[in-house]
Amino acid sequence: MLKTTRRLVLLALSGLAALTLAPQVSRADTITVGSKDFTEQFILGEMYALALEAAGFTVERKLNLGGTPVAHAGLLSGEIDLYPEYTGTGLLTVLKLPTSGDPAEVYETVAREYEAQFQLIWLDPAPMNNTQALAMTRARAAELGIATLSDMAAKASELVMIGPPEFQAREDGLPGIQATYGNFRLKEYKAVDPGLRYRGLVNGEADVAVAFGTDGEIAAFDLVLLEDDKQLFPPYQVAPVVRQDTLEANPGIAEALNALSPLLTDAVMQELNYEVSGNQKEPADVARAFLVKAGILTE
Repeated sequence: MLKTTRRLVLLALSGLAALTLAPQVSRADTITVGSKDFTEQFILGEMYALALEAAGFTVERKLNLGGTPVAHAGLLSGEIDLYPEYTGTGLLTVLKLPTSGDPAEVYETVAREYEAQFQLIWLDPAPMNNTQALAMTRARAAELGIATLSDMAAKASELVMIGPPEFQAREDGLPGIQATYGNFRLKEYKAVDPGLRYRGLVNGEADVAVAFGTDGEIAAFDLVLLEDDKQLFPPYQVAPVVRQDTLEANPGIAEALNALSPLLTDAVMQELNYEVSGNQKEPADVARAFLVKAGILTE
């Protein structure tokens, strides 16, 4: 009986030692990665998931959640643990704070306020800037003499704009442009799936398309980005936003994702986005190929 008891004690102690020495990433917890509902977010969400899996985490994907309100609510409720967010979106849409053109200031503000208000942590931002923009074909812009947002506002009643439904309500979308450039009225706003914006523009269904600085179609279709001559749009650097409790329990998340952020430049994201939106490749395949090339994943 004494030998059996001693054996059980030794087994318990050895099990405790194994748990103590086990690496953080061996936890049974699953890290749930989310994303919004457009091409760049699918790619970034897959990158985050793949980088975390390469670091040893078990990952569940909940991509294509919807717009900013849905993704942010998912973080707050614990439905997801992290997702890619843009500093300008955090500043204007979530925090509803005044705009700023200083990238460092915007990042510091959203990082501070998200932690204080929501217990959410911003990891390192990427150098890319997926700023809001409006695009036109070169021919149509020349025909109408439009080069700036002020020019566009002056001729808005003649123009059809195409873009995602969310842009009609965002503080950094159509309402913000109208507040800054005059209370103009468009001839029509065509609300479409984000992936259909450029097709509608180049097919002549619209005069102006809602664009973003890292969209691959800008270079592919030789489009003109209208100058934001009153500097409405803030910087839109992307970074992982993580639940504080998740990060405290799994500190290796920061190391894995912060290693990825410096690689994501405007040129890189334009190329990757067009691989999906233009060349019809799967976001997961595009993300994996990039991470292999960058040395974050092996073949």
